[in-house]
Amino acid sequence: MYNNFGCCDSSKDRELMDKFYRIMDNFDYYGYAKCAGYIQDIICQECSPFAAHLYDAEDSSTPVKTLPGLCGDYCSEFWLKCRSTITLLTGDLQLEKLEQDRDRFCQYLELGDPDYCYPHLLVNEQLTRNLGRVTANSEGCLQLCLEEVANGLRNPLAMVHANDGTHRFFIAEQVGLVWTYLPDRSRLEKPFLNISAAVLTSPWEGDERGFLGLVLHPHFKFNGKLYVYYSVEVDFEEKIRISEFRISASDMNAVDHSSERIILEVDEPSSNHNGGQLLFADDGYLYIFTGDGGMAGDPFGKFGNSQNKSALLGKVLRIDVDNNDRGPLYTIPPDNPFIHEPQARPEIYAYGVRNMWRCSVDRGDPVTREGKGRIFCGDVGQNKYEEVDIIEKGKNYGWRAKEGFSCYDKKLCANSSLDDVLPIYAYPHKMGKSVTGGYVYRGCEYPNMNGMYIFGDFMSGRLMILQENKRTRQWDYNEICMGTGQTCMFPGLINNYYQYVISFAEDEAGELYFMSTGIPSATSYSGVVYKLVDPSRRAPPRKCHYDPLPVKVKSRLINFVPKEKLVVESAKRPKAKATNAPVRRPPRATEVPQPATPDWLEEFMQILRNQQETTTATPTTTKPAKTRKGSREKGRQGRRRKGHRQLESAIRNGTLRLANKEGRHNQGRVEIYIQNEWGTVCDDLWNIKAAAVVCRQLGFLYVVRASKKAQFGEGKHLRILLDDVQCEGYEDSLLDCKHAEIGKHNCDHSEDAGVICGNDEYGEY
Repeated sequence: MYNNFGCCDSSKDRELMDKFYRIMDNFDYYGYAKCAGYIQDIICQECSPFAAHLYDAEDSSTPVKTLPGLCGDYCSEFWLKCRSTITLLTGDLQLEKLEQDRDRFCQYLELGDPDYCYPHLLVNEQLTRNLGRVTANSEGCLQLCLEEVANGLRNPLAMVHANDGTHRFFIAEQVGLVWTYLPDRSRLEKPFLNISAAVLTSPWEGDERGFLGLVLHPHFKFNGKLYVYYSVEVDFEEKIRISEFRISASDMNAVDHSSERIILEVDEPSSNHNGGQLLFADDGYLYIFTGDGGMAGDPFGKFGNSQNKSALLGKVLRIDVDNNDRGPLYTIPPDNPFIHEPQARPEIYAYGVRNMWRCSVDRGDPVTREGKGRIFCGDVGQNKYEEVDIIEKGKNYGWRAKEGFSCYDKKLCANSSLDDVLPIYAYPHKMGKSVTGGYVYRGCEYPNMNGMYIFGDFMSGRLMILQENKRTRQWDYNEICMGTGQTCMFPGLINNYYQYVISFAEDEAGELYFMSTGIPSATSYSGVVYKLVDPSRRAPPRKCHYDPLPVKVKSRLINFVPKEKLVVESAKRPKAKATNAPVRRPPRATEVPQPATPDWLEEFMQILRNQQETTTATPTTTKPAKTRKGSREKGRQGRRRKGHRQLESAIRNGTLRLANKEGRHNQGRVEIYIQNEWGTVCDDLWNIKAAAVVCRQLGFLYVVRASKKAQFGEGKHLRILLDDVQCEGYEDSLLDCKHAEIGKHNCDHSEDAGVICGNDEYGEY
């Protein structure tokens, strides 16, 4: 009946069938004809996609029912015809006591939510319309959920698995440390790799230099080789370096740091657009994705680095690192496309790329293998478009002649010899300004997601999906939203995340993850790793089961402690996220739309500069962000945090203060100064957007909660000055939002509105 939903496997089905026949063997033909249908329907609800509702299993404070919740009319019919089966169906002593009393029996099986009682839920269109599908909200966003996998990381930008049956994974931080995680998500105290002393980066937000890429050799299990991509400074010159390391002979969870061999170094003329992706494709060769050298518009030479095949910048490189223990550290694959062009570097596989940030190899459909081996990349744009490409041998991806589908350098764009490949998808900067490439989902656990290319945007925090239309061969776009309502109300699931989406990853089983951070600095411990979860349909139990091989551990284990919480009042997208837990979606309590700028870095720095301004009418205190010893201090010296003390001088209309009995500066009843008096705000229509305006005006970076019902006490000594406040979230003051006439309201002080604000990733309670 429910084999498409993965709630029961074949062994459970046989178990229920045996139970059915054990019960029905007690009846003659007449009893069988009268009750068999009821019995089958009732016991099969264990496999219903609504089983958690029907058996009241979602509320941990109540016992799980032994029979599903039945609608009153159905329950009455069942009791009248087949009540003799009750003791056979369940061992619940309470139900057996109620067997002779129809009303009390059916009342006992009632559910708190009558919409979910059986069998009425089967004809409830609202409940069954998208059953078993990845559901979309009213705006077309596909609703997914998350599991928190790791936290407390400093700009986590790569996660790879060992592919050796242990199901370990390794997470790299921008500062140059890589950590080992076991399948139970515990972390080894000793780093897998630590080259932080050599890595060039800094604490200032937006620094694109650092440890940028990590990949393990396809035969890592046997040869212990891995490759890293990082920024270095040699004789005051900045370079990108690709090095080979080997695993320690005495510890399978540690790298032999003395084994480093520098495979390749490339001079970097500027500190941005450093590339950073390493991967092994199905052909066994190592692919290296370099940036165009930085600045804006690829200004290097007549046509820029990306179109210059004698330069290694702005390229996809392909080299052979097998059999390199003696002789050259790498060789050129014999079918590299430009190997016979005298002026071209033989390492080049494709060119015309700007700054590809995160690429992946498609594992292919689990059954048909369709799509296997395709290389997907996100290429960060200049000032108009972000794009997603499929990398092919010898192709020109257009930069700097083109950006997305449009011309950037009109003279180059008009060149008939350009012969460039168009992206499979491009989006404008109103949607996001720095693409983060992802993966095609080919895992086992969530069949509906098969074939979806899932990627994101670093600046806007959007999570997005592309899916190939088999008929048109075009790629259809959808956006991912965090599940609302009861979509993610299952143990371990959450529906919120940090905004700055840095990277995506795939584990050994093919499940997908992404990494994001609250403060995009190499020294901020606000990075979290999330696993993507589709709650609408999962694979049958044990279909995706695996038994990891044992791992010999020589370091102390640090158990994983999740910090994220489910947000009941969830927003449609992360950019408007509200949470009762610490807000995981900075940089501010609200985002103000920004115009397009000449370059991503300039745009990013402008947003950070904007974060230093507050609209409160009172002085603030500041303190500098922590800096890492030995770091080069270029540009800004780090993030400056706002203080929160207010002085009641020069009070202007719209000035705010928070009132609470505990004297906490970051939370309280909202009181506003209007026309020479202080007053309160009614919570009618009060929501997270209005709270964001309050927190931002008071100088906080985060909004944690929009509170209602006089959570922080009633301000009876004041008049209610504002009611029906409706904000977009970017206003400078509550007075700039829509609201009822000053002093007009239809509420009392039991509905005084409040807020909880925060100024770091863990909130300030």
